[in-house]
Amino acid sequence: MPLALGTFIVPLIVACSMFMENVDATVIVTALPAMARDLGQSPITLKLAVTSYVIGLGVFIPICGWVADRFGSRNVFRTAIGIFMAGSLLCAASRSLEMFVAARFVQGIGGAMMVPVGRIIIFRSLPKSDFIRAVNYLTVPALLGPVMGPPLGGFITTYLHWRLIFFVNIPIGLLGIWLANRHIANMHEEHPGPLDWFGFILSAGGASLFMLGLSFVGGELVSNGKAVTMCVVGALLLAAYWLYAQRAERPVLDLKFLRIPSFNASVAGGSLFRIGLGAVPFLLPLTLQEGLGMTAFVSGAITCASAFGSIFMKSIVSHVLGRFGFRRTLIVNAALAGVSIAIYGLFTPGTPVWLIWLVVLLGGVFPSLQFSGLNSLAYADIPTKEIGRATSVASVIQQVSLGLGVTIAGIVLQVSHRIQGHSTIVWSDFWPAFFAVALFSVASIPVTMRLPANAGEEIARGRRGPN
Repeated sequence: MPLALGTFIVPLIVACSMFMENVDATVIVTALPAMARDLGQSPITLKLAVTSYVIGLGVFIPICGWVADRFGSRNVFRTAIGIFMAGSLLCAASRSLEMFVAARFVQGIGGAMMVPVGRIIIFRSLPKSDFIRAVNYLTVPALLGPVMGPPLGGFITTYLHWRLIFFVNIPIGLLGIWLANRHIANMHEEHPGPLDWFGFILSAGGASLFMLGLSFVGGELVSNGKAVTMCVVGALLLAAYWLYAQRAERPVLDLKFLRIPSFNASVAGGSLFRIGLGAVPFLLPLTLQEGLGMTAFVSGAITCASAFGSIFMKSIVSHVLGRFGFRRTLIVNAALAGVSIAIYGLFTPGTPVWLIWLVVLLGGVFPSLQFSGLNSLAYADIPTKEIGRATSVASVIQQVSLGLGVTIAGIVLQVSHRIQGHSTIVWSDFWPAFFAVALFSVASIPVTMRLPANAGEEIARGRRGPN
C-alpha cells in the first residue's frame, strides 16, 4: 500500500471505532436526565453509567497490547467492535440501573480493546514523521461523533425514546469490521511472552475497586463507609502493583515508560488535564437541562458546538506545534483550557443561548490542541517494538483520568447541592464543580514545564507543510 494512502486509510478505519465511542458517549450524557427518570434514579447517580464503562476499560486495557501481539491486531480489533456492539444492544434492553451499569461494563470491555489496539495498528504501520498527520486523519472523522451525537441523542430522547440511541452504533460497527477485513494486516509479535496474570489481577482489581468506590461516595446505592472501604482496598492493591512492577521482568503495565520525559509529560501531566476535560461532557448537559431547563434536543444542539471548535483546531494544529513547539504550546494551552472550563460554571438562566453556544464553541478549541499534542508526544521516544506495551500504560491512565473527572465532578456537585439546600438541582449548584475540575487542567502545567525545550522536535518537523 502506498505510504500516502496508508497514512489516510488506516487511521480512517480506526476512526470508525472512535466514532462509535464518541457517538455513544455523547448521546448517553445528553440522555442522562431522561434515563434517570425512567430508571427511578437521580441524574447525578447516573454518573455510574459513565464510570462503569471506564471500569471496563481499566480492567481490560492493560492486556490489550499483549492480546494484540498474541492473536494479531486485526483479529482483536474486529472482535472488540463486535463486543462493543453487543454491549450497545444490552444497554437498549436494560430495565434497571444495575442492568444498565452491567451493559456499560460490557461496552467497556470492547472499548478497552478497540481504540488502544487501533492506535497500535496506526503507530506500527507508519513512520514517526507521519504520526501527527495520521493522528489528524484519525481524530477529524472521530470528531464527527461529538458533532452528531449530542443533537442526535437529544432529538431521539426528546421526540422518540432514549433506548433507540444505542442502535446508532450497529451500522457503524459493521462498516468498521468490513473495512478492517479489507485494509488492515493482522500484525503481531512472534514471541510476546507470557501474560502477567498476577499483575493483571492487582492492577485491574485496584483500579476497579477504587473507581467504583469513588462513584458510590455520597450516593444511595451503598453506604459511604462501604464506598470508602472500596477506595482504600483499591488504593492498596494499586500500591501493591506499583511495588510488584518494580521487580517483575515483564509486568502487564510497565511503569518504566514513565521515566521517559516525553512519555511522562504526555501521560502523567496529560492525566491531570484529562480529569478536567473528562468532567465537561457529563456536567455541561446536566447544567443545560437540569440547571437551565432546556430540552435534551436544545442541550445537544449547544454541546455539539465544542466539536466544531475541535475540528477547526485540527486544521491548524500542525502549524501551531511547528511554530511554538510542544512544551510552550501545552503549557499555555492548559491554562486557557482551565479558564474555559471555569467559565461554563458562570451560565445562568438569563444567559443568552447564542452566548452559551459561542462559549462552548471556543471551549472545544483548547482540548483539541492539547490532545493532539499529548497523544503524539507520547510516542516520540518509544521504540517501535515497545509501542504495544507503552500504549497499554498510556491508555489505562488516560481513560481512568477521564473517569475520575466524571466522578470528582459528581461528588462536588452532590456536596454543592446539599450545602445550598435545594430540593432539586438548580443552576447555582454547578459552578463549584466546574471550578474544581478546571483546577486539574491547570495543575498539569508544572509537569509539562519539566519537558526539555526541544521535546518532540522530530515529530514537530514532520508536521510542517500541508496536512
